[in-house]
Amino acid sequence: MKKNIHMTKKKLTVQLGEVLRAARLKAELTQADVAERVGVVTEVYGRMERGNLTPSVLRLRALCMVLRLDADAALGLEADEAAAWLKESEPTTEDSPRLRRLLRTLRQLDEKQLTAVGFVARSLVQPVVGQQPSVQEEEPGAH
Repeated sequence: MKKNIHMTKKKLTVQLGEVLRAARLKAELTQADVAERVGVVTEVYGRMERGNLTPSVLRLRALCMVLRLDADAALGLEADEAAAWLKESEPTTEDSPRLRRLLRTLRQLDEKQLTAVGFVARSLVQPVVGQQPSVQEEEPGAH
C-alpha cells in the first residue's frame, strides 16, 4: 500500500510540474522570475517543474498567485469556475521579460553602481544638445 501512495504522489508531482511549466510559459516568465517571486532559488523551482520536488502548501499557494493559476487545476481537480483573484488585472508593461531581467540585475548593484546606471538612463531619454526637437517635443505655438 505504501508503494501505491508513493506512486500516486510521484504522478501528482509530475502533473503539477507540467501545469507549472505551462502556466509559466503562458505568463512569459522565466524560471528565475518565478523563483524570485516565490522566494526560492531557481534550481529549486526547476526541480518542481521537472516533477522532482513537491512544493509545500504555502509554496504552492505562492506559485498559484504568481502564475495566476487555480490551485484545483494545478492539482488536477475539477473546478466549476476559476478563482476571482485570477481575473483581477491584466499584465502591465512592467511584466515584460526584458524589464524583469533588467530589474533583477539592478537589484544586485550597490549604491554607486545604481547612481551610475541612473545617470546613463537619464542621459538616454534626454535630447542631445544641439539636436532638433522632434515634432512631439516642440512647444505649443512654436511653429
